[in-house]
Amino acid sequence: FSPHSFSPVAGGSIHEAWRVEDGERRYFVKTGGPAAAAMFAAEASGLRALSEAAVVPAPTFVTLGHTAALSFLVLEFIDLKALDRTGGARLGTTLAELHRIQGPAFGWPEDNFIGGNVQRNTPHADWPHFFRECRLRPQLALARLRGMDPKLVTKGLGVVDCLGGLFIDYRPIPSLLHGDLWSGNAGQDSRGKPLIFDPACYWGDRETDIAMAELFGGFPESFHVAYRSAWPLDRGYEARKPLYNLYHVLNHFNLFGSAYLGQAQRMIERLLADLRR
Repeated sequence: FSPHSFSPVAGGSIHEAWRVEDGERRYFVKTGGPAAAAMFAAEASGLRALSEAAVVPAPTFVTLGHTAALSFLVLEFIDLKALDRTGGARLGTTLAELHRIQGPAFGWPEDNFIGGNVQRNTPHADWPHFFRECRLRPQLALARLRGMDPKLVTKGLGVVDCLGGLFIDYRPIPSLLHGDLWSGNAGQDSRGKPLIFDPACYWGDRETDIAMAELFGGFPESFHVAYRSAWPLDRGYEARKPLYNLYHVLNHFNLFGSAYLGQAQRMIERLLADLRR
């Protein structure tokens, strides 16, 4: 393959992306500095896991590599567009099928990344323990280093210490998750087939994918209706949703700064009030 053209592709906030062609074939290529090599390897691992599941389509991994100054990830190129009503419904149904694939424990064989931050995946049999130690506690520790008010961090740790109260009558299974399911990581091809990409896969509570999908919006209502029709959510989901989304809001604070501080504070205060009743 000898590339003849490079066209930038918009949409990413961490790496550069390109459409690379030789006149017959075309590929989607992500590039970054040497430190990006680990992130690209983790992304490739997640794409392979989704491909092996053979439930929700994802871009085909081609190769990855690095030079002294550059890391790269090569995937098949797909002309993507936003989900429409039909595509959203198809994605909701197939995502429920993906979530029915069960792992041996909560976690993943190796750590990966959520955005540009490390996501810890040390396996554990107990979901509340896993979410406490591998999700919220590391993000709060990083938030303290990134300048979050220590008093707010302490309140966040209060949520960590008593989050078990949200799982008294709820025992999730370790489902195969996308892990970073916001609307920018889903779309459909020219034939209307839905796809998901940029995964941060692990075995976890399926509610975390749904909560993330609702955090910033962007998914058609048909997606949510189809998912709940295929596999209804537990009645306690609404109480747990802010807990799960606190992880992502803290991560956004740690990645992008104070624009997410107020949202994090409101979520922590709400969770503390609910957990202390």
